Amino acid sequence: MKEIDCKKFRDILLKRKSQIEDNLIDYRKNAEGLHGSEPKDEGDSAFLSADNFTGNAIAKQQAQELEEIMVALSKIDTANYGICDMCEDEIGLARLEVKPYAKYCIDCREIVENSPIK
Repeated sequence: MKEIDCKKFRDILLKRKSQIEDNLIDYRKNAEGLHGSEPKDEGDSAFLSADNFTGNAIAKQQAQELEEIMVALSKIDTANYGICDMCEDEIGLARLEVKPYAKYCIDCREIVENSPIK
């Protein structure tokens, strides 16, 4: 991969990393604020429970994305960025534009997604 492309993707990854870190900090602050609040009735309780469930799911997904971003940034540092973890071919630029922390090329991604063992 060209150095200019690596720099572009590093910038994209760092920006997304910062966004996710900010989101996770905000989520933790909001969760701490809600933790001490008492629901006034069953409706409030149901709302807080659903909100907590949704917030946890989003936080978990973003934490996973953050982990994948960190791996991608590490690959940029070691000149392995844009190489498929499975077949070791280059991951297309179009795929990296959509998912800059992609671990697999399109073909291998389909194999992984259709595999019964993940």
